[in-house]
Amino acid sequence: MGLRMIEEGLLTTVQDLGRKGYQSLGFSVNGPMDQLAMRLANIILGNDQNEAVLEMSFLGPSISFESDMIIALTGADMSPRIDDVPVSLGKPLAVKTGQTLQLRTSKSGLYSYLAVKGGLDIPEVLNSKSTSLTAQVGGYNGRKLQTGDFIPIKKSYSYVGRIPWQLDSTLFAYLRSEKPIIRFLEGKQYKSFSSQSLDNFTSKQWKISTKSNRMGYRLIGAELLVNDQKELITEATAFGTIQVPPNGQPIVLMADRQPTGGYPKIGQVIQADLPKLSQLRPTQAFHFQKSSIEEALTELKITENTISRLKVAIASKWKEWENAYC
Repeated sequence: MGLRMIEEGLLTTVQDLGRKGYQSLGFSVNGPMDQLAMRLANIILGNDQNEAVLEMSFLGPSISFESDMIIALTGADMSPRIDDVPVSLGKPLAVKTGQTLQLRTSKSGLYSYLAVKGGLDIPEVLNSKSTSLTAQVGGYNGRKLQTGDFIPIKKSYSYVGRIPWQLDSTLFAYLRSEKPIIRFLEGKQYKSFSSQSLDNFTSKQWKISTKSNRMGYRLIGAELLVNDQKELITEATAFGTIQVPPNGQPIVLMADRQPTGGYPKIGQVIQADLPKLSQLRPTQAFHFQKSSIEEALTELKITENTISRLKVAIASKWKEWENAYC
């Protein structure tokens, strides 16, 4: 029982919510770039939110199903088709043995997620199934998925017909924002930057460099300068930490970031805006906006409350479905 990669796409990896508790030993957290889309893919299927999924970047793979199963797709719109028939994002999709999912270049966003009801049968490394490409551990032999790879699943589900529920598309509105605003909190060295740099940071436009990856998003824009170029003691980093190296062009640390960093930190992207940031495409323009702890907590509570309500509602729907068909 499982999935077979028949075209590998640009970058497809296995990810759960990350390898937490091992940064002191030098291991990155890893996990999904867009945690919200990944969690919703699992919630749609009644899975635990931490169940491993396939994360697919920009140009999606083609996948053959070698058993009956129920899947869900969220995140970037990669024009999904099953046996050449278009299918929707954000809903359960029953597939049969021998059918093929085709994904193409994303029309909006950058990262798409495929979850399987019951989960992928992948072993854990340090309490996580996430792929660490730098350490070459976790996921599928510590590497990206390639043509011919077989990914086993835990359970097969046979069902013919449409499963009648779908997430509201407004949950993914952040993928389609024409003028993205990324909110941030002051970083530890925020006041070390010149007043002109601090003004430029929020008033000027920034673009994502084509040299960006899962470790960090390199930004292109106004040069940011510190008043005192003193050497800093290396400090712990987080997803969304905004560091400024000597060339004055910021780097936002992402899912595969290093555990520590020694560049001055001008800011920290608020947690509620990390999904929006992760889905920005290379050369896409956006602006930074200063936020507060109170706003960051309020926005996070709104997200978590929405997820909690969805979990309850969808769990009820799956219970009804399983009583009727299983």
